[in-house]
Amino acid sequence: MASGEPSPGSGAARRPLHSAQAVDVASASNFRAFELLHLHLDLRAEFGPPGPGAGSRGLRGTAVLDLRCLEPEGAAELRLDSHPCLEVTAAALRRERPGSEEPPAEPVSFYTQPFSHYGQALCVSFPQPCRAAERLQVLLTYRVGEGPGVCWLAPEQTAGKKKPFVYTQGQAVLNRAFFPCFDTPAVKYKYSALIEVPDGFTAVMSASTWEKRGPNKFFFQMCQPIPSYLIALAIGDLVSAEVGPRSRVWAEPCLIDAAKEEYNGVIEEFLATGEKLFGPYVWGRYDLLFMPPSFPFGGMENPCLTFVTPCLLAGDRSLADVIIHEISHSWFGNLVTNANWGEFWLNEGFTMYAQRRISTILFGVDPDDTYNETPYEKGFCFVSYLAHLVGDQDQFDSFLKAYVHEFKFRSILADDFLDFYLEYFPELKKKRVDIIPGFEFDRWLNTPGWPPYLPDLSPGDSLMKPAEELAQLWAAEELDMKAIEAVAISPWKTYQLVYFLDKILQKSPLPPGNVKKLGETYPSISNARNAELRLRWGQIVLKNDHQEDFWKVKEFLHNQGKQKYTLPLYHAMMGGSEVAQTLAKETFASTASQLHSNVVNYVQQIVAPKGS
Repeated sequence: MASGEPSPGSGAARRPLHSAQAVDVASASNFRAFELLHLHLDLRAEFGPPGPGAGSRGLRGTAVLDLRCLEPEGAAELRLDSHPCLEVTAAALRRERPGSEEPPAEPVSFYTQPFSHYGQALCVSFPQPCRAAERLQVLLTYRVGEGPGVCWLAPEQTAGKKKPFVYTQGQAVLNRAFFPCFDTPAVKYKYSALIEVPDGFTAVMSASTWEKRGPNKFFFQMCQPIPSYLIALAIGDLVSAEVGPRSRVWAEPCLIDAAKEEYNGVIEEFLATGEKLFGPYVWGRYDLLFMPPSFPFGGMENPCLTFVTPCLLAGDRSLADVIIHEISHSWFGNLVTNANWGEFWLNEGFTMYAQRRISTILFGVDPDDTYNETPYEKGFCFVSYLAHLVGDQDQFDSFLKAYVHEFKFRSILADDFLDFYLEYFPELKKKRVDIIPGFEFDRWLNTPGWPPYLPDLSPGDSLMKPAEELAQLWAAEELDMKAIEAVAISPWKTYQLVYFLDKILQKSPLPPGNVKKLGETYPSISNARNAELRLRWGQIVLKNDHQEDFWKVKEFLHNQGKQKYTLPLYHAMMGGSEVAQTLAKETFASTASQLHSNVVNYVQQIVAPKGS
């Protein structure tokens, strides 16, 4: 948008949005005073020891912001979101001058102001106030080392164990610790970046284009406007493989074959189904970056380059459909975005609904409709309720496509969405469905507690009932092996096995000897490589003090550091026998160096609580 053209998808006159007036209490910036037309980052990555000293690891360089003043009276100051870990050493201002092609950048003063525990304000003072509609460019020279937005990994925290790794995590308010910005989802803009890395390293970013420039530099451009939290960078020993006409997998060399095998052809099928339902996929490419094992999250939907846990490499494609959730964010969250984090359900509620629509079309019954936390996801339940009011799935699918088209590249509030919903379905507006007693839209959005409407989960009953009945057989004092062996679990999908194991865990501890027999009867479960099954088998083993399988818990914790899997196992160990508690302490001592710092802190609290 550096040339001042309208946002993609904008018509001659787009509808005014409630979000245009919305505040964002999580931002210290004056983002309403300026339009951010473009951001350019020029950074050099340096790996070294942690700390502030010479030669320490950090990102150094410049951020260049192209801006237009929106204040009718002009503005004397630019306020950006920043963080104490981000050290700005110089600021310069370039202003339009009649007849001058590229006016020189002149140094200007700047200062910081405290804001919150997650950031501060960076204030850049203008020698003379800028005029309404004036174009200007602010250049900031800075360095960032240790901080919440930039995660540095030692070689032992990676899969290859040979080279360090660095990545950024922006959601929700952490990119202010990566570069000075308007760190609010209300503002979208295009960006470019030039990243210099040491010999033998590769940089990747959430960008439309990736181009190598010389031996150590990589140039990126994002051709669509995105909010700050979706700008992401990773640098490491990375290679890639094509897995579809518009998708690649990226990983460390020791993981790339597994990633290619698991996801070859899969992503294109998911994308094509999403396009049929919700409209064009506008991001060009959809790449997956398999992160080092210490990555504490399941996935992060950075456009063009989703970061995912290597736990998704199950070896049998049994977790490939987890990617559908991240792909669904391509329309809901990345294309149509919540304008502030108080409206986060607009990102996640619609994404959960979209994920289940794609899954239902591809697999018949969606796993998450039969089992998971569906009833607890209020955003998903609200979208399901609105579909229920329409009463026709095809009509509601058409509405979702129109909704994405209407608000693409924009950030909105619930009121913007609901106004559009009632305009699209005038017969529902006429019926005043927004104020049906007990189901008022306002109640959905502003009253805490259980959703007033739960989607019908009965299609899953026939799939889950056998799992429930089988678990009951395994909980018996006297095992009826004839009845047990009559139930064939080999055709079961992962979600059915997960449901079965959860039921076993609920009934644990089982009568003596039952868990040993369970493991022997189903080696596909007790020796699984699927992370969801390994977690639950580990929990069952610990709850039943089945010590001959404790080594499997230890191995799993040595192989990955995802928070979702790591914390429950430490809770189970510390809630178990003395042998299990000793296992927890020994495993933590030997794996702490390969875990993310946040996970280390959480495990520390479990293994050795303060005051204990």
